Parts: sequence; structure tokens; C-alpha cells
Amino acid sequence: MKLRYIFICVFIHILSHSQSVFDTGIRTIEIFFSEPNWNDTLDLYYMNNLDQRLVADSILIDGIADQDVGVKYKGSALFNLNHNKRPLNLKLDYINNGQSIDGYNVLKLSNGFSDPSLVREILGYEIAREYMPAPQAAYASVYINSVWYGIYVLVQSIDNDFTNENFYERKGPFFKAQNNSIQISGCNNNPLGIWQFYSDSNCYARPYEMISSNDWTDLQNFTDTFNNHFLHVENILDIDRTLWMMAFLNLTVSLDGPINSIPHNFYMFKDNNSRFSPVLWDLNQSFGTFTSGFPNPVNITMLQELDVFHESTNQENKMCNKIFSDDRYKRMYIAHMKTIINEQFSSNNYLIKSQQFQNIIDSLVFLDPNLFYSYSDFSSNINNTVSSGNNSVYGISELMADRINFVQSLPEYNAIAPTISVLNSGSELPHSSFYITADIQNADYVYLGYRFKFSDKFEKIEMYDDGNHGDLNSNDGIYGIGVSVDARDIQYYIYAENNDAGIFSPERAEKEFYQIPIVSGLVINEIMASNLSSVNDQSGEYDDWVELYNGGNSSINLDGFYLSDNENDLYKWSFPNVTINPDDYLIIWCDTAGSSQSGLHTTYRLSADQEEVYLTDPSGLVIDAVHFVNMPQDISYSRIPNGVGVFDYQNHTFGFENTILSFEYEFEENKKMRVYPNPTNDRIYVLDAFGDHITIYNSLGQQILKTPRVSSISIKGFNQGVYYIKSGNSVSRIIKK
Repeated sequence: MKLRYIFICVFIHILSHSQSVFDTGIRTIEIFFSEPNWNDTLDLYYMNNLDQRLVADSILIDGIADQDVGVKYKGSALFNLNHNKRPLNLKLDYINNGQSIDGYNVLKLSNGFSDPSLVREILGYEIAREYMPAPQAAYASVYINSVWYGIYVLVQSIDNDFTNENFYERKGPFFKAQNNSIQISGCNNNPLGIWQFYSDSNCYARPYEMISSNDWTDLQNFTDTFNNHFLHVENILDIDRTLWMMAFLNLTVSLDGPINSIPHNFYMFKDNNSRFSPVLWDLNQSFGTFTSGFPNPVNITMLQELDVFHESTNQENKMCNKIFSDDRYKRMYIAHMKTIINEQFSSNNYLIKSQQFQNIIDSLVFLDPNLFYSYSDFSSNINNTVSSGNNSVYGISELMADRINFVQSLPEYNAIAPTISVLNSGSELPHSSFYITADIQNADYVYLGYRFKFSDKFEKIEMYDDGNHGDLNSNDGIYGIGVSVDARDIQYYIYAENNDAGIFSPERAEKEFYQIPIVSGLVINEIMASNLSSVNDQSGEYDDWVELYNGGNSSINLDGFYLSDNENDLYKWSFPNVTINPDDYLIIWCDTAGSSQSGLHTTYRLSADQEEVYLTDPSGLVIDAVHFVNMPQDISYSRIPNGVGVFDYQNHTFGFENTILSFEYEFEENKKMRVYPNPTNDRIYVLDAFGDHITIYNSLGQQILKTPRVSSISIKGFNQGVYYIKSGNSVSRIIKK
């Protein structure tokens, strides 16, 4: 079925802003120790479990130097005294507070000890990040004292930088699931199960490591509610992120973690909504390479036909046992699994990505002096089994092709789900109540999830088949619910189910969602909160700025209006006697200059990590409010279309109309081109380019580059900003840092 669309750069989205150190490619990391016996010292620290670091005099990451970096060996199965390629943990700020690379102060390097293909870990994270918080990853070529140790996988640490990026919070209760093998009086007979409840909070030190401080009670309260008051589970657990993680791990037969083993290889973080979220970790043994818990001998069929509700009857794995006891959660879980299959496996995207990753490192793997497997094994293991002694590592496609066929043959997978067509479009007025409606067929239960800020949880309210106008007896499949809004845009999704199957709209919810702009005539139209070199003020300084736009028919005198970055102090900065005319723009610089410089200057700055901007009229009524997170450098956050649309990242249009880049095209339903990494500063990789050529446009619609279809394009010489990649009938947007 072909559909005709106008492509406009407003769409369902959550942008995940990677940093350059994790851009897809190979980083060169050089470590220099003055300690001549550095290797013996690091071995000693590791073997004695001292958690101590040896200070490297300096390291170079792609030529960028950091001094006095703390280094230690990491891992358990990854570590092998008889092998030169030990896994590494680099703490850049170990001595020098604030020292980092692209804002990251801890880097982890794994050695690929159980993966001949050297793509499983990076591929797993690449897929997982599409649906849930997961680490970024790239490759690294590592030298120590000028001796080359080979190719590693460079993985983002799960730390407060990670939680800030994904949960917009740095300081919540934080734990790592890890069998610590310690003896605690009164606790040693307790099972080390997944999310077991212990009446003695001290017992949690056996299966968990506390990363935050003095928070065992938080974890105890969580497991108490989860085990003993499961009806209230959504008050203490982000169930959606949990279901995505479980679906991903099960589908990809990634069993070295919470869906299979004792507490191991995942983190628990409590966000500012008082809910814990599990975060997957250590995917080096994903895609069928971890088989503990299976009866010997293990064969590939056992892995391919892994029960999609694996561990549901295991009383020691409370995560699977309790969640799979709820039919609604099982339907949501299968819906998420369907989405992953459709987007990653039915199209063979996972194989295309695997080959692209191998192409990146192929020439260096050929020369790597410390491989765990041969170069021939590396080349063949995407598709074929590699045997080493009594150990067989099945090919990724060899495993997954029949795995997908098996899952797709299940009655739960083939159950007929409802259909959802969202009917809302356009914008709504502030401080109003309006109906969100959708045409939903074959459903017994429907709910709306909605919120106003990225850091909020989605509130869930049931929708009813009441037609467009609240007619409770209509039964025409038009579901609706009234929602009261303030001045902030609303973010929402819809879930529908019958007795057999469920479906989300959009399918990647809650990672993705729809947005409705809440606007009147005068709006906050554009924001830049990380202005390093983009636009300078009247004094030549590069400060944060906010742009207002008057979309009404009359001039507005702003004397008595306020602009604030704090909902608890809406009167933080007051406008002077200044007028904004119809169809005109006004710039306010967010620095601390106040009235000491010409132009309009507030008394506060904006934070690029997370911020809100409020515009309040003289009566104290908020007439517009915007929440943003993780704003890229020298990129603006703009209403598209100008003055009436939802916010999106783009090149700035300082003092002018926010531009819309449109392409008219046809595309095959369920097919789209993928471009990654995004953002990037060097190179892009293109998946599923359907045309003979790839064309790149800037945000003004000007053609920048046209090339025959390739899988890799260098954009190193491009200016910073937003670009559009078009091939055949598909368009993707990227940010060049």
C-alpha cells in the first residue's frame, strides 16, 4: 500500500542526544603510566577486590589530553589473567574534579571475550536505545605506553551523567544488581532472586551494590510494594520501560541478566516521580552466547524456541513471575516485542547494522594482536557458528532468523489487536479543556497516557466509546476523553486492547508520543540554551536567548509581563515598557546583565540540561510555557510551524520565521530510512536507502550534497545545524554538532 505525504519536520519523536566520544566509529585511546609495573599493580587491585585505581599520568582520546586519570580493570567473566586484553574502566575526574570528555567522566572498555563477531554488545545497545534508556557505545583502538592492545568496545558508564540524560535527575537512589558473595548475619539463607523482598534491609547488600548513599530503605520499600502490594506497582515502577527491557532481552536471547539469572547486569534508578526503572547493562553475551540455566548440552533450537514468558513460574525471579501474572502487562509486552521485530528484524536492519559495524573495524581486527578468536571467526560469526573447544557461539542471523519465525508462530503474537487512528490535529488554547479523540476498533479497554513535561510520568485515564461529542451510547468506535490543559504543550499516547492483544499508538510509546501545541497569539517561539558561537548580543557576547512571537492582530505592550525559568517564581524577571507588533519577534537575552547592557537582558541564565521557560501576563496568568531537556550546542528549540506548532530542534532563525522544510513524496508503508548516529560531528551511516542516490539538504532546503547510494557519508566539513537526508521516498533528519 502506498501513501502520499508531505514531509514536514514535525513528527512523533524523542531525540536521544549522543556525544562525539560515542559517535559510531573508532576512538583512539592512548594511556600512559609512569609506573613500570602498571599491569601487575592493576592485577593486584582487581584480584584483591580493592576497587582501587592506578593513576595514569595522561590519556589521549583522539588527540585530546586528560591528566591524572584513574584506571582499573573491570568485569568478572571479561577478566582473564592469561590474556593481555583486560577490560578497562577509566575515571577521567579521579584526581582533577570536572575533567571529562564531551561531558563524560567515566569510560568503560570491554574486550569482546565471548563474541567472535565483535558486534553483539554495540548492536544490542543500538537496538535497545530505540525503545528505552540504554548506554551509548562505539569502538576504541587502545594503546598503553605506546603498545597497541587492540580493538575494544567503548561503552557509556551507567552513572549520574547517564541518569541526567535519560531521567533528568542526577541524585536519586541508585543501585547495581550484582551478586556480591558477601556473608551477612541472618541473611545467608535468603535467595538471591530478582526483586526479592527482605525484611532486614541489610540483606540487600548481598544482591545489590549501592551507588547512591543511605538508600537501602528505598529499595526495600520498592520490593515490598512489588511483592506484597502488586496492585500499586505503577506507583513505584516504570512499568513501560520494564516491559520494553524484558521484551528486548527475551527476543534477542540475552540471558545474562534479569530475565534469567540471579541479580546481575542491570541497574535500578529511582527518578523524580518516585518510580524505579531497571536499566540493562553488559550486553557482551547477548544474542545467545550466555546459556547458564539451560540443561546440557545446549543446542541452538533451545535458544531459538526460548519461551517468550521465560521465568514466569520461577518464584525467585519476581520480575518475570509477578509481571507475567498480569494479563494486561503480558499483552503490552507482546505488543512491544512485535514493534521490535517489525522495525529491527523483519526488515533485516539488525544484519545490515551488524555488517556495517564489522566494516568499521575490519582492517584493525585483521591486525589485532590480542583477539580471543581468529579473524576468520570474526568474519563468519554474524551468520555462522564458531566453535572453540567445547564452546559454540551461534551466528547472530543463524540464531535470530528461526527465533523470529518461532515468536511469530505463537498464538499470542497472531492474536488480532485493535486498530487506532488518532483524530486530533491542530492546536488548542491555553487554560482550556478539550477532547482527545481516536477511531479505535475491536477494543474492550482504552486508556490515554498524557503529560506536560519530559520529566513527568504519563498520567493514565480511561477513554470511552462516546463519539465526538460525549455521547455515551454512540458505540461507533470514536473514543474520547476530556483533558484540562494549562499553557504547556501536551504529550500523549493511546493504548487499546481486547481479551487477546494490545497495541500502542505510536507503537514506540512511551519512548515516543504525540504532541498538541497549546498556543494563543503571543507565544514563546524559539529558545537557545547552549549558545556557544551561534548568535551574539549587542555587546558581542554569546548568551542564552528566548524569542517571543506575536501571532495576533494587535500590538501588545509587555510592561508588567514576566519571563521566568522557575514555576515557583513566575515573577523572576519583568519586562520594561516595550511593545511587540503583530507578526513580529522580540529577543530576550538570558544572561545576568539585567539593565547594564542594551537590549533586553534577564537576571538569570538557562540550563541546557533541563529547563522551563514561563511567560506570564500582568494578572499572573501563564500564557505560554515550554519545557526542554538535553539541548544541543548552537541548536535552537523552535515552534514548527512558526508560532503555532510543537517545539523541535533546528538551526536557529533568530528574529525571523521558523522555517519548514517540506518534501512531497511517496513511500511504502512500514518502510523508512534510518540514519545514525544522530547527532554526529563526523560521519553518518545510512540504512534502508531506497533510491539510487542520497541527497542532503540544509534547513533552508538548499541541496548540500548528492551522491550515489552508499552506506557511509562524511559530513565533517558541514557547518553545525540540522540537515535532511533524502533517498527515494524517504527523508530523515540529523543534527551536525
